[in-house]
Amino acid sequence: MPKDYYETLGVGRTASEEDLKKAYRQMAMKLHPDRNPGDKNAESRFKELNEAYEVLKDPKKRAIYDQFGHAGLAQGGPGGGSGGGSPFGGSGGFNDIFEEFFGDIFGSSRAGRGGRAGMQRGEDFRYDFTISLETVMNGSEERLRLPTMVRCEECHGSGARAGTSPDTCTTCGGSGQIRTQQGFFAVSRSCHSCQGRGKTIRSPCPECQGQGKKRSEKVLTVKIPPGVDTGTRIRLNGEGGIGLNGGPSGDLYIVLEVQPHPIFQRRNADLICQVPITFPQAALGDKLEVPTMTGRSRVTLPAGTQSGTNLVLKGKGLPHLNRAGVYGDLIVEVKVETPVKLNRRQKELLEEFGQCANSDECQPEAASFWQRIREFIDKKIS
Repeated sequence: MPKDYYETLGVGRTASEEDLKKAYRQMAMKLHPDRNPGDKNAESRFKELNEAYEVLKDPKKRAIYDQFGHAGLAQGGPGGGSGGGSPFGGSGGFNDIFEEFFGDIFGSSRAGRGGRAGMQRGEDFRYDFTISLETVMNGSEERLRLPTMVRCEECHGSGARAGTSPDTCTTCGGSGQIRTQQGFFAVSRSCHSCQGRGKTIRSPCPECQGQGKKRSEKVLTVKIPPGVDTGTRIRLNGEGGIGLNGGPSGDLYIVLEVQPHPIFQRRNADLICQVPITFPQAALGDKLEVPTMTGRSRVTLPAGTQSGTNLVLKGKGLPHLNRAGVYGDLIVEVKVETPVKLNRRQKELLEEFGQCANSDECQPEAASFWQRIREFIDKKIS
């Protein structure tokens, strides 16, 4: 599951805008890939940091996140309707926030790294999908109909009306950046005229309103392996947001949630099933027929079984993820049910039984308990 954005930045939920900015500056300086060449962990944390700040620096996105969490961002806030937008918001990608603060402190330009003025990778999307415990047991192939953004065929993704083409931005000269000198550092910011694209459109495409992409829908087949759990992520390469300027598409992450089951409780690969039994069954023993995920099974109930006793059926649980042929156990937890709404004859029989069964042999736990009570009281008195 995605990390908490406040935890990623190391701030509390009441942090001010200045607190967020200060925390971001400090951590970004330490984790920037140019300072940690080849360190995949630092690179991953740097992306998480930018993702968190991208949301929390925007008051609207922060309000949605505070109320609805990651799911709210993925669905575009209350009521949904994001039309396949990125759960991370924004159009500039992770590096843009860092460039906003530090520009080219680390000596590399955005265009040279495939930033906005060049090819740009599409954004990663997230889709939450609920499955049953039966799907966990057997696995499945699911067909999902998802909203998405596709390249506009009318303008071939340029955003310009057919017969025209985008112009080089005169403000930034096509670089997508405005550079200013601040002391010893060259600070680079996204060009306000072209929003960092390096191009301006005089005559927008009427089909996509100059975006170069439009909303659509696609059907994907997702293979869910046996043994998955809530929070399991399935990555579909290239099924996320489309790239800009010929850049590759992002990825789609299917995040699974397992529905509660009416009979079984899950504990990793083990299943727990509570089975009520009668007092005579507990006292005399019996053969019980219990449900399993694949049908039914019989288990022997020993005489004198106490409420809460666990009977284990080996290999009758769920499959282990990525361990073919290995299954957990089914734990049958018996619960002795006290009779209610007794008729006169039933009461007479129980009273008779109570009189003849009131012995230490029949009730060893009760006898032991009261013996300890007597010893405790005697010690207090003496």
